[in-house]
Amino acid sequence: MTYFGFLLRFLVLPILVLLLITVRDERRYPPMKHFQNGRRVWAIIALHIGLAVIYTTPWDNYLVANGVWTYNPGLVSGIVFGYVPLEEYLFFVLETFLSGLWWWFLARRLPHPPSFKPSKAGRWIAFAILFLAWTVSAALLFFGHVRWTYLSIILFWALPAIFPQFLIGADILWHYRRLVGFGILVPGAYLSLMDIVALRATTWSISKLHTTGVLFFGILPLEEVVFFFITNVLIIFGMTLMLSNLCRERFFAWKDRRFRGLP
Repeated sequence: MTYFGFLLRFLVLPILVLLLITVRDERRYPPMKHFQNGRRVWAIIALHIGLAVIYTTPWDNYLVANGVWTYNPGLVSGIVFGYVPLEEYLFFVLETFLSGLWWWFLARRLPHPPSFKPSKAGRWIAFAILFLAWTVSAALLFFGHVRWTYLSIILFWALPAIFPQFLIGADILWHYRRLVGFGILVPGAYLSLMDIVALRATTWSISKLHTTGVLFFGILPLEEVVFFFITNVLIIFGMTLMLSNLCRERFFAWKDRRFRGLP
């Protein structure tokens, strides 16, 4: 299977389905009360696509340059930027678009949770746990066995992007935990399973030397599952916080305190 064929089957087609549903929803449903609507949602999806390309490009080039994962030269277009084929960059865009539309689909349908209880302590505790996990990943990356390379570099790369999300709104994310949970679970599991198809078709390959050897279904490395889930964590956390009225109110309250010179 060519890389373009993979993208068309497993990302473009579900995106088209969700686009049709989104257009229909815009006509049938009233505006969401607890999240921003319309153009602002499209803008936040576009922002996440841009961030995904910018943030992932150097990391992915490093992986290919060091043989952590490789693509089949006979199954790609041959257009390469750095070490990475054009199709991989399109994957960044399409995955983010798919997950953003899925978030919007859920946000319209899931009931709003009961009253919100802010927790500054909870935000700091969540950040501290995440920072500890990042420290462990850094130690494994720089001092651990080579088999920890792929797993540790995923966590070393992704967790710092979650730091500000937890500091700003870990309690808000917990408040919307049902939306966040389903938002991450479905695309994370779906893309992990589709990865099996690509691996069996040799569209791309994962280095056995740089992975722990933990496999699902005899072929899917643990690291690939972690990658698809953690990228969706970044997308769904970002969508929830940037579009939540609770987070907007928190930001403007903070801005007002700063204007008044208050702590």
